[in-house]
Amino acid sequence: MAAARKAVVGPLVGAVDQGTSSTRFLVFNSETAELLSYHQVEIKQVFPREGWVEQDPKEILLSVRECIQKACEKLVQLNIDISNIKAVGVTNQRETTVVWDKLTGEPLYNAVVWLDLRTQSTVEKLRKLIPGSNNFIKLKTGLPLSTYFSAVKLRWLLDNVKTVQKAVQGHRALFGTIDSWLIWSLTGGLNGGVHCTDVTNASRTMLFNIHSLTWDEELCEFFGIPKDILPHVRSSSEIYGLMRSGTLEGVPISGCLGDQSAALVGQMCFQDGQAKTTYGTGCFLLCNTGPKCVFSEHGLLTTVAYKLGREKPVHYALEGSVAIAGAAVRWLRDNLGIIKTSEEIEKLASEAGSSYDCCFVPAFSGLYAPYWDPTARGVICGLTQFTNKCHLAFAVLEAVCFQTREILDAMNHDCGIPLRHLQVDGGMTQNKILMQLQADILCIPVVRPFMPETTALGAAMAAGAAEGIGVWSLEPEHLPAVSAERFEPQIKAHESDIRYSTWKKAVSKARGWITTQSPESGDSSVFSSLPLGVYIVSSMVMLIGARYLSSIA
Repeated sequence: MAAARKAVVGPLVGAVDQGTSSTRFLVFNSETAELLSYHQVEIKQVFPREGWVEQDPKEILLSVRECIQKACEKLVQLNIDISNIKAVGVTNQRETTVVWDKLTGEPLYNAVVWLDLRTQSTVEKLRKLIPGSNNFIKLKTGLPLSTYFSAVKLRWLLDNVKTVQKAVQGHRALFGTIDSWLIWSLTGGLNGGVHCTDVTNASRTMLFNIHSLTWDEELCEFFGIPKDILPHVRSSSEIYGLMRSGTLEGVPISGCLGDQSAALVGQMCFQDGQAKTTYGTGCFLLCNTGPKCVFSEHGLLTTVAYKLGREKPVHYALEGSVAIAGAAVRWLRDNLGIIKTSEEIEKLASEAGSSYDCCFVPAFSGLYAPYWDPTARGVICGLTQFTNKCHLAFAVLEAVCFQTREILDAMNHDCGIPLRHLQVDGGMTQNKILMQLQADILCIPVVRPFMPETTALGAAMAAGAAEGIGVWSLEPEHLPAVSAERFEPQIKAHESDIRYSTWKKAVSKARGWITTQSPESGDSSVFSSLPLGVYIVSSMVMLIGARYLSSIA
């Protein structure tokens, strides 16, 4: 019997998409941008204490290897030769911090995730060291001093983890965000692994000067970070090294972008003023500002958007960052048991049709843009005896949309030209109720591509376009046409404004919830702080109430 003929396709490019909730490997046709195969594995999050969020770097690496193998097996089943894969790109959750031993290849501590709040006291101590109004950190990095970014996470590890301290003293420690850990491991690890990052990930560490595109001496000294543990900074599109094992051994890794920059590229927002919003664990709005750094007066970040080649110009972006979006849906599933799968929230919200003034503020990790308030905590307001789990589900989706409106309003003020429509991507955009709500609350159309994997697509484009690979053209005339679905606003602007102002009242209740208790007070009881005691009691009541609503609805 004759062997099955291999399907004829153009050059292929793979993309590792390592996110907070899951890892995926996707394979695209570089000539059509068609997605041919993918595999996904959910990643565990560890919560050792309240406010702490960790992940196992070895589990992350194993999940990447598994996804690559499984996605390639699916290609074989389609009679597609995996030797057609000419390059691999990497995109990743940003800021999440890993330190490992370069002699053993072992992580020295769990990855400290971007959502983690343990460094608040570190931030407060460092803030006191900044002289007067000289905010040199923001001027150099575009970032506020916050628990969000890598430098303070690394400082905490150096202060609190003995294995990290010893490895640094012995010149064995390497630091990196998830991209660095993966590229080092996949290109050989102990045996010549490449220790590098790209400009987009480096720009989220709070150690990187976004003007000179180098690690900054003053910042490293301020945070007490030895420069010899930092990765080499490269462009977002060049050959970093070759895969040294597994199904794709010998294939170049030639693209690297933080996830939000990758989505900007995948949405083909290459012109000044083009913007996109990605709905994942958090929600992130990026607007391309071109080769010019634009500093926000309304709580947004200035960040590196991309640098697509060693000799290519750097592009910058304004960014609005929301910590909790899809994570709120996961909270309904994992913590309250109101839904069994994340997809069920759309059905519940559809049954309710409205939140009936039930307002949810998911400030689980404080509030990011535009407030940057680490003292905020999640609240649910406006409950009545009529409220059930369907209304709460609707309120969770509304909260995502209201948070997006906040950062879009800030973006419009900073840019001076309001967006006429919003390009969206990410896993949550498959929820049509959410997309229609977003259009209603923003009072502008929301445009969703039919192929939602734009983050992975951006990494693949960067990898395929790299010098020495050259299988993906980024010239405007060669970019593929994008088919998209458009959601038009269906309510009047004044109705949207009323709902938004009601939610803003709930935000005011969430802010300032946590107060710092002096350690010298000698009272270890959590109830010695009245706001914290009220918070714990109210949280217990909310949890019991939610379970009750779940049982009766």
